[in-house]
Amino acid sequence: MPLDLECQRCPLGRGRIQVVPPCGDVGSRVVLVGEAPGAQEDEMGVPFVGRAGKILDGLMKEAGLPRDRVMITNTVKCRPPKNRRPRPEEMRACRPYLEEELRGKDFILALGLSAAEDLLGRKMVMRDVANRPFEVELFGRKVVMMVTYHPSACIYRPPAKDTLREALRI
Repeated sequence: MPLDLECQRCPLGRGRIQVVPPCGDVGSRVVLVGEAPGAQEDEMGVPFVGRAGKILDGLMKEAGLPRDRVMITNTVKCRPPKNRRPRPEEMRACRPYLEEELRGKDFILALGLSAAEDLLGRKMVMRDVANRPFEVELFGRKVVMMVTYHPSACIYRPPAKDTLREALRI
């Protein structure tokens, strides 16, 4: 299902400025998946351009991973009010879009537990899964997935930055 830039599949559509589509190389076999757009992402229409995006950009540059060489997206395409975590029904509403975006990808880096739990449908503990690649079946296809810290975690947990830095050396 192609992304509907006028989407109203869930209540998030009523409070957003705009739908935030993927950015970077949408044909890349590698995709970084975050949780949801924040205020600046909603304003600009691009994932990871706010404070967390600046951290991600810096760490990607350090890793020699140009932003335009991978696809970057979120599990939901509209900003939740007050940047709260997306609700299960909101993630389900965006699921067809995410499924289409992930078609043909070989490696998925989930940025944060919310993104990982939405993709896999189960709860996890970061210390148990961080930066450990594993094979999963998503949408009827086997892919390699890795879970790491969301860039915003680096603001409050300095050791998370080293973990994220290492994950970006894909």
